[in-house]
Amino acid sequence: MTSISDKLKGLNIVIPDAPAPVGAYVAFKKIKNLLYISGQLPISSNGEMIKGKIGKNLNLQDGQKASRYCVINIIAQAKKAMNGDLDKIKNCVKITGYVNSTDDFYDQPKVINPASETLSEIFGDNGKHTRAAVSTNSLPLGAAVEIDAIFEI
Repeated sequence: MTSISDKLKGLNIVIPDAPAPVGAYVAFKKIKNLLYISGQLPISSNGEMIKGKIGKNLNLQDGQKASRYCVINIIAQAKKAMNGDLDKIKNCVKITGYVNSTDDFYDQPKVINPASETLSEIFGDNGKHTRAAVSTNSLPLGAAVEIDAIFEI
């Protein structure tokens, strides 16, 4: 069986250090066999965040790039929660994607698809999950996308 670390290398995905919370909350919480990951923002490995409103000053592709950054940060939090061992993740149960978008933008699911696809690439069938993809009129720090997650451990 291929380790998650080997899958990440094969996919050319580098997991950065987990970003610190930007508010009065914890980045993750373990309860019994569940790992809850707080909403992660689209912050790249060099610290830049994708900010803006999709349908106004950002397009679909910008949103998809943002969702991929979010899921990489989710994986970073999971790695930290599991003391570096992502093989302890059994399943991705659910993600919720929040898309900072205009009233007339209707492709929120397309924005969140890269996050879902990345989880499936990394964890295989165990990365397939339930999901919601919703529009919002703003997000913290002006972020374009925010995604949270629940994993079985």
